[in-house]
Amino acid sequence: MKLTRRDAIALGAGAVVIAGLPVTAMAAGEEEIAAFTGGADIAEGGVTLNAPEIAENGNTVPIEVSADGAAEIMVLALGNPTPPVATFKFGPLSASRSASTRIRLAQTQDILAVAKMEDGSFAQATATVKVTIGGCGG
Repeated sequence: MKLTRRDAIALGAGAVVIAGLPVTAMAAGEEEIAAFTGGADIAEGGVTLNAPEIAENGNTVPIEVSADGAAEIMVLALGNPTPPVATFKFGPLSASRSASTRIRLAQTQDILAVAKMEDGSFAQATATVKVTIGGCGG
């Protein structure tokens, strides 16, 4: 097979696009976090995020998130094409500030939970999930 200049340019352009995909997803996650927090500082801790270390199927990954005194909790899957997964809102009479659901993961990636507390502060927790069978398009 003879590699022409056109073929080399096409291969190079494809490599650049593929290399830029995770960066785009991460940037989208950062935009979502900035919109949720309004640019405020985020503390580590205060949020509990339970997710399996290894998910045998990326289509249904169970997660649980909780934070005492949280008004809202946003969950992001940073490696997905669309990082926002869910936002849980809790009223002042909520007995438990926790939620659980199943999410779809495209690949091995970090899950991020950001909680807005009733006093206006923010806290976060992360968990890494290794996916063995693809979920989003895999």
